[in-house]
Amino acid sequence: MKEIIFEVREAEEGGYNAHALGYSIFTQGEDMENLRAMVKDAVVCHFDENDPERPGIIRLHFVRDEVLTV
Repeated sequence: MKEIIFEVREAEEGGYNAHALGYSIFTQGEDMENLRAMVKDAVVCHFDENDPERPGIIRLHFVRDEVLTV
């Protein structure tokens, strides 16, 4: 089963931004529940129903930037 990975980051204005690695798919969500729904919808819209490249699994990879001072 094919898999697609989204890199998820917190948006400066609140919520989350998600970008699919290796595909031109971008979406955003106000909270985690909304983000999950938006990611699923973006994948369904990007791939045709009969496309053999259409993934069956979506993985969300969360990236968090943290700045430390010394």
